Amino acid sequence: MNQSAKRYSPLQLFLIGGAIATTATASVFGSAWTRCVLAALEDSPKALVDQVWQLVNREYVDGSFNQQDWIATRQTLLSKEYSSNEQAYLAIREALQKLGDPYTRFMDPQQYKALTSQTSGEVSGIGIRMELNEQTQRLTILEAIENSPALKAGARAGDQILAINGKSTEQMAVEEASKLIRGQVGTSIKLQLKRPGQSAFDVQLTRAVIEVPTVRYTLKQEGNRRVGYIRLREFSGHASDQMRRAIRDLNGQKADAFVLDLRGNGGGLLNSSIEIARMWLDNGGIVRTVDRAGGSEVSEANRTALTQQPLAVLVDGNSASASEILTGALKDNNRAVVIGSKTFGKALVQSVHPLADGSGLAVTIAHYYTPKGTDINKKGITPDIKLDLTAAQERQLASNPNLFGTQQDPQYARAIAALASNTFAQPPASQTNQPLSSGAVNLRF
Repeated sequence: MNQSAKRYSPLQLFLIGGAIATTATASVFGSAWTRCVLAALEDSPKALVDQVWQLVNREYVDGSFNQQDWIATRQTLLSKEYSSNEQAYLAIREALQKLGDPYTRFMDPQQYKALTSQTSGEVSGIGIRMELNEQTQRLTILEAIENSPALKAGARAGDQILAINGKSTEQMAVEEASKLIRGQVGTSIKLQLKRPGQSAFDVQLTRAVIEVPTVRYTLKQEGNRRVGYIRLREFSGHASDQMRRAIRDLNGQKADAFVLDLRGNGGGLLNSSIEIARMWLDNGGIVRTVDRAGGSEVSEANRTALTQQPLAVLVDGNSASASEILTGALKDNNRAVVIGSKTFGKALVQSVHPLADGSGLAVTIAHYYTPKGTDINKKGITPDIKLDLTAAQERQLASNPNLFGTQQDPQYARAIAALASNTFAQPPASQTNQPLSSGAVNLRF
């Protein structure tokens, strides 16, 4: 596929995936030589090595390749003989390591499949969340997801899973059970369940594509305020739809303030963060990305906010990437008060490509800046109200996740106090941030 004659937008590159840019190689080595090499490499581990090299050569944000001679790297890679894809994987990882960028990374087929499943927000299964109950030491259903095969079959929270397809779950880890439960869409699975006060019973289920809940929300009465508490765990392909439903539902319940919890959210899809920012912002810039040639891609609010109610945002040291895009946009536009610990500090954007053998490659293609032009890379975002949890408080929340978003959660309690003061989080009458430019990037980072 010829990709040198036309400059594709990052969105198109993401959709095009891992097509080999043969003309980019031709510009360095000559077209006749390249055709001979590619013919010789076809269906060999070297083809995979060359595919990775060319993607990095074309897209990597640092044109100096961390002061490495990238052309010489290619010659070294292709001079080796690889008896298996695994040997090629090792060589690829060693070459990428020289770039000094942990986010430009190679994924074997299993790792790439896991990433695409995570970012899509979908899994093939029956639609349950489960845990190993500490008291009973039994696998126990925490939740049967809405519209899932499990819920339709009558499974519910609290049910113990005694067997999966006839295999006892006694002393079985959650990870092993998950592998047994997941499978190809349309295939069947039998669970033996035990409900308190009832005899064990079997349920026959058919696996389906399940939309993984990444947004959880509830309405809380805090003094004289009705506060909509929303926790966002991942910027997946379904996150924006789930967020939209949450805000609208809470609006319908007459929420007069919101707390958006981004703690522990390590990021996801850039376009998802942009769409969600637009649900809170009517005007102003959201993010600006800059590629290695200095070209800017920018997104802005477009008067589609779903609420104008006061907003507090909770962050911590694990709030990264897409979480920082959203936090930076809300903070710089004076739309929210940010509370918690300094964020992670990742201001790099990756394009993700499928490779010929089912493996994948993430390549850092751009650097991003907040609406006010702040570079947060390796610095993070400092909250308006800095409140670090003690080690004891962190342990308490980790051991009892139900305490998140309650008065026993110090950062949430501080957010409620800030909202009650009416000092913060009021949407400005006229947002004055100047447009950064135009365009948007839809990539994972």
